[in-house]
Amino acid sequence: MRDFYENPAVPVASGDARSLRQARMLADALGPATRGARVVLDIGCGDGSAARVAAPLLAGHRVVGVDWSQDALRRAGGHLPYVVRGELGDGGLPFAAGSADAVLFSEVIEHLVDPDSALDELRRVLRPGGHLMLSTPNLAAWYNRGLLLAGVQPVFSEVSLRGIHGRPGREVVGHLRLYTARALREFVAASGFDVVKVAGAPFHGVPRPLRALDRLACAVPGAASILLLHARKA
Repeated sequence: MRDFYENPAVPVASGDARSLRQARMLADALGPATRGARVVLDIGCGDGSAARVAAPLLAGHRVVGVDWSQDALRRAGGHLPYVVRGELGDGGLPFAAGSADAVLFSEVIEHLVDPDSALDELRRVLRPGGHLMLSTPNLAAWYNRGLLLAGVQPVFSEVSLRGIHGRPGREVVGHLRLYTARALREFVAASGFDVVKVAGAPFHGVPRPLRALDRLACAVPGAASILLLHARKA
């Protein structure tokens, strides 16, 4: 898996629409930096494109990009003032307990073998009451419901790291876990967080003729392409 994610050909960025919606949720939670600058850890920052989109809304706050891929960190350095190599396993993140006010965890959890330990580690680095902003593809997205009825593998699900089989799409991105809105809410709550809100976001890979419908589906998070979850450390 490490070799797979270190491959520069593997996509490490998601759509700007998701990044912007998530950044707005985080900015509302943190408040303006005039009340005091907050430390935000962008865990799995990829190439930093999400931080680039979020930067105007998080001005004054200290955003630190964290990734295990050296290639991703080289690219993220162009968008983030601070980048740190770190991973959720093998001893944990290189941050003290309670040192972060917020964690961005964007399109990471679906790639993990052990998401339980990952959330334990995120909870460790957050201060009491700190914010978790998590996003992940929705197994029950509106089009996936129709695909399953037709006997087609859902979008976002993958059966191989070498190619796409049985579903629409062209890129292999290494998804190991998929969640519905209900499953995600229950999982995060069981990991010691108070879930504040679950919202929806569109997916940049939806064919252009269907994008207006995809945006409309965001009004019903359980049917949206992407799930956005805001939780606080209990």
